[in-house]
Amino acid sequence: MPVSAPSPNALTAPASVDVLAIARQVLHEEAAALLDVAGALAATPDFVNCVQAILQLKGRVVVTGIGKSAHIAGKIVATLNSTGTPALFMHAADAIHGDLGMIQPEDFVVAISKSGDTPEIKVLVPLLRRKGVPLAALVSNADSYLGQQATYILHAPVQKEACPNNLAPTTSTTAALALGDALAVCLLESRQFTAADFARLHPGGTLGKRLYLKVGDLSRQNQRPQVLEDAPLKEVLLEISGKRLGATAVLDAAGQLAGIITDGDLRRMLGSFSDLEQLKARDILTPRPATIDIEDFAAEALVRMQQRNITQLVVTEEDQFAGFIHLHDLLREGLV
Repeated sequence: MPVSAPSPNALTAPASVDVLAIARQVLHEEAAALLDVAGALAATPDFVNCVQAILQLKGRVVVTGIGKSAHIAGKIVATLNSTGTPALFMHAADAIHGDLGMIQPEDFVVAISKSGDTPEIKVLVPLLRRKGVPLAALVSNADSYLGQQATYILHAPVQKEACPNNLAPTTSTTAALALGDALAVCLLESRQFTAADFARLHPGGTLGKRLYLKVGDLSRQNQRPQVLEDAPLKEVLLEISGKRLGATAVLDAAGQLAGIITDGDLRRMLGSFSDLEQLKARDILTPRPATIDIEDFAAEALVRMQQRNITQLVVTEEDQFAGFIHLHDLLREGLV
């Protein structure tokens, strides 16, 4: 019976290869390169001038590149958009086949290229100059064609790729990505872009929900179990089981929150009282229950539940009982 060739996924590194040593070397080399990029920022005012130009921009930041630089450009565009700087991606090769039409007179172009001398870039740059838009070159070689033609140079010097053959884009793409992050963060801080601003641009994700979802958004969907202090035990049981939140609020005659009764309180009651028929809500309630305001963030509700090892909080509005928020509400929204 012929023996099939092993799956590539089943292959292991030769015994002579120290995988951990190689991985550490790559990380150290790329970290050292980032320090070089940070040092290069002080050698020219171009980075600061580029930030100031984008802050005054009425149009969008168009980021372009080819090959691995195109992937980096796409990520930088995503970061800019999510932090308050309108941006879009344009592939350098597609630009000369019609996509150049996306660039408007008030836009700003950032071109990413390690060498700055690729054929596509050399074709694209004159077309950009003809449009009259500012051009920033994010390059490793500042003396390249792209560097010489650009309005601003965002210098990301890289002496060597982490690839042992010095061929596969590794260190250079890390440097370009990090410099793009630096640009985005400088812009967001200059604009005083806040967590609330970030949440408005990320309403669908868990991160956004942590920044905008309020307690009231969840508690208003729940029923509001409540009984008076003199309610008999049967009424308490029916209220808790009927509203299905594992607890009920107990209000005094004036409608103020007197306490809470939970499923756990009911279980503990069975071992503490012999005459259950005479029990009232006031006899078994827990006073001063954990509460949270209806305008607080839902993420804060999760923190308080975890701190107290409980599964629900009484919700208040202007110090009045307004309902419950349950751990299940937070689970459903993906906040846990």
